[in-house]
Formats: sequence, C-alpha cells, structure tokens
Amino acid sequence: MKFLFDLLPIVLFFVAFKVAEGQPDTAAAFASQHLGFLVSGGVVGPKEAPVLLATLVVIVATFAQIGWLLLRGRKVDTMLWVSLGLVTVLGGATVWFHNETFIKWKPSVLYWVMGTTFWLSHAVFRKNLLQTLMGGQLQLPPAVWRNLNFMWIAFFAFMGLANLYVAYSFPTDVWVNFKLFGGVGLMLLFTLAQGLYLSRHVKTEDE
Repeated sequence: MKFLFDLLPIVLFFVAFKVAEGQPDTAAAFASQHLGFLVSGGVVGPKEAPVLLATLVVIVATFAQIGWLLLRGRKVDTMLWVSLGLVTVLGGATVWFHNETFIKWKPSVLYWVMGTTFWLSHAVFRKNLLQTLMGGQLQLPPAVWRNLNFMWIAFFAFMGLANLYVAYSFPTDVWVNFKLFGGVGLMLLFTLAQGLYLSRHVKTEDE
C-alpha cells in the first residue's frame, strides 16, 4: 500500500499528460482560461499544455499526500518533503517559464539527493541507513549491509542519469512513459536482484 501511495503522483502525472495530449487545443484553452495567472504571459499553447497541466496535477497531488498524512497523525518521510520542495520549485518554474526542462530534471535531482544521503550517512556519520531502516526485519553480516548500501547508491546514480538520457534523447511523451513504466520497472528489477542476493545471506532465527 505504501508503494502505491508513493506512486500516486507519478500515475496522476501520466494520466493528466495523456488526457491533455489527446486534446491539446482543449487543454490549452482550459489552461489559459483558468490557470493563465500562473503562466508568464497568461497564455498556454497546445504543444506545451499537456506537460504544464500534468505538472500542476503532480504538485497538487504531492501537497495532498502530505496533507493526508498530517491529518492522520502519521510521520511524513523526509524524502517526501524533499520531493515536495523539488516539484514545487522545478514544477513551478516549468509552468511559469513554459519550459518542460525543469520538471524533467526533478526525478534525477531526487534520485541523486537520495544517493548522496546514503553515501554521506556512511562516509561522514558512519551509519548505514539501510541497516537503520531494515535491521529489525533482517539479520545480515556487516559486509552485506555495506554492499547493499553501495548498491542503492549506484542504483540512484544510474537512475538519475537514465532519466536525463531519456529526457534529452526522446520526445516528451516517451519521457512520460519512461517516468512511470521505465522507472517502476527498473526499480522492481533492482529489488528482485537484491532479493536474490539477500537470499544467500539472510540468517534464520535458528542460525
């Protein structure tokens, strides 16, 4: 459920983009009439309307996520706050300047922030974040925790680069597809690979 909850803004971004992409003139007229005050010049063109509307949807969705958690008295993960800051700043710049480049950088910056956090925790504070988060559920040798930590750092670095490669090498609609299906697919493959690696090292209760 948490995975689906975290995925919700990406799904809504995808749906909003695809709906607007199918009716660009209608989307542009709607954005100009109702959201023109958020855009430099006050007018949104058919070509840029899909990504601008999708960006606004993901900003609202991220605010709604945090609001829902706070209302229920639940802890908001640090990375969700970081994601909110990034999507507000970069997404706001995309909308105001009619420039999709800003929002395309958001996933890469988030991946690199997470990777840097894992690295700094290990290199500076001598703490393994994965072990801190999962140590209560898994019994692993220190060397395995260290390897897992570096695997996640490498994965986040790769995902940031992959996002920019697709963003600059292919049309925006391809990047939107990759953002949802490519990103989730690569995450699932990486998690599966980690599961296979862990299966050789997890200690049972008897052990």
